Amino acid sequence: MATLLKLDSSPMGERSISRKLTDRFAVSWLKAHPGGIVITRDLAALSIPVVDGSWVGAAHTPEESLTPEQKKLLAVSDALIAELQQADEYVFGVPMHNFSIPSTLKLWIDQVVRAGRTFSYSSSGPTGLLTGKKATLLIASGGTYNPGTALASLNFVTPYLRTVFGFIGITDLTVIAAEGTAQLMTGKVDPQSFLAPFLEKVQTHASLRAR
Repeated sequence: MATLLKLDSSPMGERSISRKLTDRFAVSWLKAHPGGIVITRDLAALSIPVVDGSWVGAAHTPEESLTPEQKKLLAVSDALIAELQQADEYVFGVPMHNFSIPSTLKLWIDQVVRAGRTFSYSSSGPTGLLTGKKATLLIASGGTYNPGTALASLNFVTPYLRTVFGFIGITDLTVIAAEGTAQLMTGKVDPQSFLAPFLEKVQTHASLRAR
């Protein structure tokens, strides 16, 4: 049974552009995958703990030697990694915050990029363990950061996420960016007109993923 992990990181609730895109993706994906399952994870509503020295110590302790306290420290990480392992495909809603990703998404990344679980070390270097997965990044930004634009060098979202996901084995990755959302805050652009082409692009992409 096909499984999609839908992960949102925007704190803007119903006003979020990236959430509207992930919602459309999920609906279209389900139509293309009859009987499929969607796992929804809202990072803005999840209190993910900050990785500290105790967590690092637990993460590098052999499983058979973990204490009850260490198992508790790793419980969130274990649950989030289990979702990644269960799903065949992922869709991430990512608003650009200060040229990078939301802090909630970074906390999630710190919990799931874990040696022995999502990547391993060998004599030839690190190897990603989440292979055979597909991912779509739906990115919303106030400005325009496309390659060749004046602000392109300030976009740290796409290269960072491509690097992180590639490191844990997720290399089949598509990026769809809804840029220029700042226009919506000024009222210069009608929200429905602004969103229409991006929603259509997302819908088409989600539908084609089943082929």
